[in-house]
Amino acid sequence: MIAKTDAAGGPSLLPEVLAFSSSLEQDRALLREDLVGSMAHLAMLSRQGIVPAEAARAIHEGLVGLWRDAEAGEFVPAGEEDVHMAVEAELTRRLGDVAGFLHTGRSRNDQVALDLRLFVRERCADVLEGLSELLALVAARAEADRAVLLPAYTHRQRAQPVSAGYWWAAYGAMFARDVEALRFALGQVDASPLGVGAIAGTSLPTDRRIPQELLGFSRLTLNGLDTVGDRDFALDFVYSASRFLLHASRLAADVVDFASSEFGFLVLDDAIACGSSLMPQKKNPDVFELVRGRSGQGLGALVQLFTTLKGLPGGYNRDLQEDRAPLLGTAANVLAVLGALRVAIPRVRFDPVRCRAALDRDHTQATDVAEALVRAGVPFRSAYRRVGTVVRKAQGAGLGLMQAAELAREVDPELAVALESVGDVAASVAGKRSAGSTGPAEVDRQIAALRQVASEARTAAASVPRLAQLFLALSGASR
Repeated sequence: MIAKTDAAGGPSLLPEVLAFSSSLEQDRALLREDLVGSMAHLAMLSRQGIVPAEAARAIHEGLVGLWRDAEAGEFVPAGEEDVHMAVEAELTRRLGDVAGFLHTGRSRNDQVALDLRLFVRERCADVLEGLSELLALVAARAEADRAVLLPAYTHRQRAQPVSAGYWWAAYGAMFARDVEALRFALGQVDASPLGVGAIAGTSLPTDRRIPQELLGFSRLTLNGLDTVGDRDFALDFVYSASRFLLHASRLAADVVDFASSEFGFLVLDDAIACGSSLMPQKKNPDVFELVRGRSGQGLGALVQLFTTLKGLPGGYNRDLQEDRAPLLGTAANVLAVLGALRVAIPRVRFDPVRCRAALDRDHTQATDVAEALVRAGVPFRSAYRRVGTVVRKAQGAGLGLMQAAELAREVDPELAVALESVGDVAASVAGKRSAGSTGPAEVDRQIAALRQVASEARTAAASVPRLAQLFLALSGASR
């Protein structure tokens, strides 16, 4: 377990130093990225005549063999500081000194930058696929629940009547913004860093455009000194993923509340509700509570990554090794939450009777009554005060607003007429006309928009070159 010896030679690291400085435990997750990147780099070295053809063929076959052995579980990187040196050490063990040609014209600095970009690009595609499925599911629920009416809340107080379709579409709008953020992150990561070397490039006749094209990047990074220290693409991914986790936690918070006996708006299927070890009557929304809890991990990862990068000088610094935990952890976390939501959302249902009862016994149509007075020529602020007077009297009498017509006639006959013109809560919801409102036509438009974003997310994910595809293409590309 001594670094440097097998791969690079030179003085041995103390075991204690190796244990402290090694990133191998975490960046084993980057093995496939490292092998694909090495295959593309080797192809460039061969085409440029920098590495002899026979040596390139041997190294290429060695890399292909490592990929296949890793897929079969027969090669697990070990014994070095990181996955890059572990791969080189294993190639050297299998091929001898000829393996030393592979590192020509590159550094671990640009190598890890490439591996991380390939990882982030792949995870962006995975998350976009998951968001596409989630958006399609939310749109379907919005369409199915259009006729269910419930209170919308501000300050966690009942505010106005809306449809459950509108409620679902609100969370769909959040997830649609997450698609936009992930697509931005995907664009930011789409630059090949390979070939800038440790910091200042190389005097060898390399061509960075060859691995760029082989690996499916649209452009090259601009400056080597910046490239090796750049983790903005990782920040973009962790931010967008963490923001999705935040949105998921808000959905989960509503579900947890709505499934409680205090609300009673939602019923959880037994397949996703856990029981209590002590209280037989309990039916707990554990899945949604855990989704809510996972958002804290996302925020922590984002702060951790920002803090690691804060104040670093230009170029590569070993602090950057600490990017692995927040980046790899966030990727796993967000995919787990996406999977949980896709399983759980179809297994919650609204109770339309309980939802409607919450509206009928409350005063959520007060704004509709004020707007009816406005249509009769009353200034809104005057209408607001007049309706507020009746609401307070109805509350004192224990009446819902729509049951207070007689009381209104005693206080404000004109307001009583407005009250009667509003109709029930279904009419209130149906009467909304403004863009983005809970009106049925607007909800239909929102559902269509969500489905469009879901389609765009699928298309964006499908456009990403996947590692398995790159391996197949590169298997014959080194000569």
